[in-house]
Amino acid sequence: MTDHILWQPAEEDVRATAMYQFMVDMNAKHDLTMASYLDLWQWSVDDLELFWTEIWEYFDVIGEKPTADMLTGRMPNAHWGRGAKVNYAQNVLRHAREMADQEAIIGLDESLNRTALTWKQLNEHVGAFADYLRSIGVRPGDVVAAAMPNIPQAIVGLLGSAAVGAIWSVVNVDFGVTGIVSRFQQLQPTVLITIDALELGGTLRDQTDDLDALLAHLDSVKHHILVENARTGVSETVAELVATHEVTTTRYDDIIAQPREPKFEPVDFSHPLWVLYSSGTTGTPKGIVQGHGGTVLEIAKSFGLHYRVPKGAPVYISTSTTWMLWNMQVAVLIIGAKAVTYSGAVFAGGPGRQFEILANERVAFYGCGAAILTGVQESEFIPRDHYDLSHLTDMLVSASPLPARTWRWVYDTVNPDIRLRSDSGGTDVCSVFVGSNPMDPVRINELMGPHLGVAADVYDEHGRPVTEQVGELVITKPMPTMPLYFWNDDDGARYRDAYFSQDPHIWYHGDFATKTERLSFVIHGRSDATLNRGGIRMGSSDLYQVVDALEEVTASMVIGAELDEGGYYMPLFVVPRDPKADPEAVKAKVIETIRTELSPRYVPDEVIIAPGVPMTKTGKLMEVPIKRVFQGMTPEKVATETAADPDVLEWFLNYAANYPK
Repeated sequence: MTDHILWQPAEEDVRATAMYQFMVDMNAKHDLTMASYLDLWQWSVDDLELFWTEIWEYFDVIGEKPTADMLTGRMPNAHWGRGAKVNYAQNVLRHAREMADQEAIIGLDESLNRTALTWKQLNEHVGAFADYLRSIGVRPGDVVAAAMPNIPQAIVGLLGSAAVGAIWSVVNVDFGVTGIVSRFQQLQPTVLITIDALELGGTLRDQTDDLDALLAHLDSVKHHILVENARTGVSETVAELVATHEVTTTRYDDIIAQPREPKFEPVDFSHPLWVLYSSGTTGTPKGIVQGHGGTVLEIAKSFGLHYRVPKGAPVYISTSTTWMLWNMQVAVLIIGAKAVTYSGAVFAGGPGRQFEILANERVAFYGCGAAILTGVQESEFIPRDHYDLSHLTDMLVSASPLPARTWRWVYDTVNPDIRLRSDSGGTDVCSVFVGSNPMDPVRINELMGPHLGVAADVYDEHGRPVTEQVGELVITKPMPTMPLYFWNDDDGARYRDAYFSQDPHIWYHGDFATKTERLSFVIHGRSDATLNRGGIRMGSSDLYQVVDALEEVTASMVIGAELDEGGYYMPLFVVPRDPKADPEAVKAKVIETIRTELSPRYVPDEVIIAPGVPMTKTGKLMEVPIKRVFQGMTPEKVATETAADPDVLEWFLNYAANYPK
């Protein structure tokens, strides 16, 4: 692995971090001599129960402490916080009194119209929303579902539902009726929240017809709430429509018109908080259930220690409500940071939109998918030439590995004095396995190490730990945000099959990774998309780093498909920068570059010119469903609503389906 350091914090800056102070305090309290991040991490996983107990104490979690051990049992049957009572919303809103008149949430639409909620207003809106839910009979364990974009009202909906002890689930409106129904129908929600319309891609998209279709499929819904996001004046029309389904409806604005101090239901540590979803690209999405207590501990650790965000500082995460980064965006409130939401198109008005938001709101911490940064880089837009980004101290990149050239690009064109963070976790735990910390330097392509309290390792095909060798990313000890269960998985069989099929007590996450001698990590891509030619396993991201760096190429995707009778087909799809370029010349350049800069082993069976590469709405390559169609699965089983560009996905499905088996 490279030892090239892109950026390194000054010693005085390290000592000023909350993580360093936490380490000093733990040294004093437990007579330890920890001096580095790795020392602190090792202590955190050697005694998980003590570590998480200290997180509860250090961040003064509001609630009743466990009456038994913080952790009992082994994965997948580990139990956390027995006897504890806690409420997620109460802990997130802990700063409402002391910061009453300061901004807590900023809402921006595609035209950059700005709305703001102070901490006092947020607190009172949550109280009013929770009071309304109770008035219509919502009780702990009932499901509140929302088809909403990334707007402040969605945050109020989550916090209000959590205050009651109801289970929250949200899906972004761009999933369409089919995608929303496939997720919500299994939950049997009592309450459905929708919007009137959304400005996206330069047009105002009405959501009324979708509401009619949603209610036709979701017969468990008894109450509807209308958020007049675009002020289109359709509330009477919506009321008439909803009435035909024998469902009551209420305007969100009427609910919050009477401010109320929230009442928080104390629930068990492992009481369900929300349901997130697996990608669902090749079947019904799995409902992943996480709890109040584990989530509170995790966000206190992450935003209290790993992410250096001062109280009151603006945080903007470019995300949709369906992605777990939205849950992280809400989580910034626990440290008193300000959450900036944006519901418009990523590149509305041009490639600089994201940096326009960062400049206008003087954002300190920015989170996004790797595809956003590579997209801006490809456009040749230079952010620092247009905007003052001196206040931006941290940039968090997730969803997929960031190309090496883009790591350098950030320092050259955004801000030379920034901590570029790359973290890898998952919706499965709504948190991070391996990633960044505020004490170590930034190196190209490397994630600094496991997060505190995460016993991450890399195993070979025989289940043995390996270093400086590609293998499977595994977690060997429990995490408090591991799923309580999958929805409609009463015996836990689907849960065990998802993570514990290779070892009954080791979590196999499905990522292909390398652990270095200094305990940093490199993520090579999903292991179910691994290239395995002639018994040699190779990471697809290694190939992308080389191919996507070519001036002739804007994007690429490789497939490794095991075919009948022992056959193996490894095509590489490339998208030329110049659509008029000689395709044979592009192919020849790609093959020669792979052969000389990577390895002849990576040279594909075929290079195919494609109109784009299929990606999910969260910026992840759809390698696995395309691979499965090559192997004989019918294209109809691939969920097109998950794709960022359904036309590109359809091109690939047709190509794969017509490949001679």
